[in-house]
Amino acid sequence: MNKRDYAILAECDILYIEDEADLLKHTGAILEDFVRNIYAVQNTKDAYEIIKSKNVDVIVSDVLLKDETGIEFLKRLKNELDIHIPSILTTAFTDTEYLVDAIKLKVENYIVKPINIRELLDSLHDVALPKIQQKEITRSYHIIKTISAVTDSKQVEIIRFIIKNLDENGILNYSYADIMERIVVSKPTIIKLFRQLSNKGILVKLQNKKYRFYESRLPVPE
Repeated sequence: MNKRDYAILAECDILYIEDEADLLKHTGAILEDFVRNIYAVQNTKDAYEIIKSKNVDVIVSDVLLKDETGIEFLKRLKNELDIHIPSILTTAFTDTEYLVDAIKLKVENYIVKPINIRELLDSLHDVALPKIQQKEITRSYHIIKTISAVTDSKQVEIIRFIIKNLDENGILNYSYADIMERIVVSKPTIIKLFRQLSNKGILVKLQNKKYRFYESRLPVPE
């Protein structure tokens, strides 16, 4: 198998549930170097709060937790809350009962402790890759749709920059100067594009250096 490119994990937000404090701290600290955000918690109560308030791309959960099992937690998410997030289970046991339940839940992977970091990173890569690819497809579609809203071909690079740097809430946190530092473009060109997008309700200024991108207002390409 080809060597995996862990760089894609830099676009991922991971929820990590582990009730062993030392393991949570150690593994969480390692994952920090690879992922965009790591939300490390010791129980499913805190995990629910993270899911309600944060973007989560992949869940990594121990099977045996103090309040409920990781499998019960995932069942509740999928069956009661209709929340479907790719998941990886970890356990110190090879009990077939857990394995069967994990298969029924369609859990993406199952890792036996002690956790091998390379195995965990490989698994995160494989689980996250389809989501990252879908994001890239969505970005490309947004770029096509946004380009159809403007007429100046010189602004295409700015549009690509905008789409690529939106946060999970569709917010762009860059000033004109910030953009000019990253791509070769004049300030008047940026101003003209932002005005065009603003007039169409696509990119709306919220405050200084903060704009909201409204996907729903994009024109449909012919």
